[in-house]
Amino acid sequence: MKITVAGEFIIGMLGNGFIVLVNCTDWMKNQMLSAADGILTSLAVSRIILLWITLFNSSVMVFWPHLYHIDKLANALSILWTLTNHLSTWFATCLSVFYFFKIANFSHRCFSWLRWRISRVLLVLTLGSLFLLFFNFKLLDGFTDLWVIFYQNYERNSTWPLDVSNTLCLNSLIMLSFIYLTPFLLSLTSLLLLFLSLMRHTRSLHLNSSSGDFRTEAHKKAMKMVMSFLILSTVHFFSMQLTVWTFVSLQKHHASLAVTLISALFPSGHSFVLILGNRKLRQAAVGLLRHLSCHLKMAEVLNGHNFLQL
Repeated sequence: MKITVAGEFIIGMLGNGFIVLVNCTDWMKNQMLSAADGILTSLAVSRIILLWITLFNSSVMVFWPHLYHIDKLANALSILWTLTNHLSTWFATCLSVFYFFKIANFSHRCFSWLRWRISRVLLVLTLGSLFLLFFNFKLLDGFTDLWVIFYQNYERNSTWPLDVSNTLCLNSLIMLSFIYLTPFLLSLTSLLLLFLSLMRHTRSLHLNSSSGDFRTEAHKKAMKMVMSFLILSTVHFFSMQLTVWTFVSLQKHHASLAVTLISALFPSGHSFVLILGNRKLRQAAVGLLRHLSCHLKMAEVLNGHNFLQL
């Protein structure tokens, strides 16, 4: 379990750290950052912080579970995790919406008006997410009290009545569902509209007896990016629901740790999907791998030469 935690953390830090490094280096060179790169950088930074919080939370869960009865620590962990997880989810949602407006093609006036004002659309989404974050913090107060009571109960080696556990678990799951419903629907709508735009574009190509072009490939690539986010975010969402259920209903913190590790696949694994789907990041990654490969070969040659001299 420890090796899994360390491996997942290292992979996530490498992927997200690489995104931040490449975009910040490009920003310093060109003195500007595109909207897509800005969203990617913000997303990577929020996930780096989220991974650190998840690592700390997992360590406390295994080695010092009794610390959860401390109100200040429980509140701090809940606030930080909720904030970074919320920002990570919404930055990824903004990226899905950005792909839709950048690549899809519709003749409707409303679409054209929003497309030319994509920066304002993303700003409205961000401000709207902050409003939902404030509302979620209000719900979080009762949720944090739940964990404190649970661990105080855990310290006494006692169990809750089944109906109390089920009620608390149900309330927690409803809150988590509310948090993820809006960004999930926005990303799903972007995916469906991208698919509709691709179908219209493909039909136009057939009518004009034309072969596939760069716009078709751009549609497919954007759909893959949005679909990967939806799949990984769904796994992340249900793993968090399982975490709540195992904590409250089953009262087994080791099982909850295993589910928490599954939920961390989203901030860790999705970064590599973003790298492969972005041309600049992909080229930088290929260049870095070639550079490392050359250094390894050179080191092997030098070691072999030194060995012959001995």
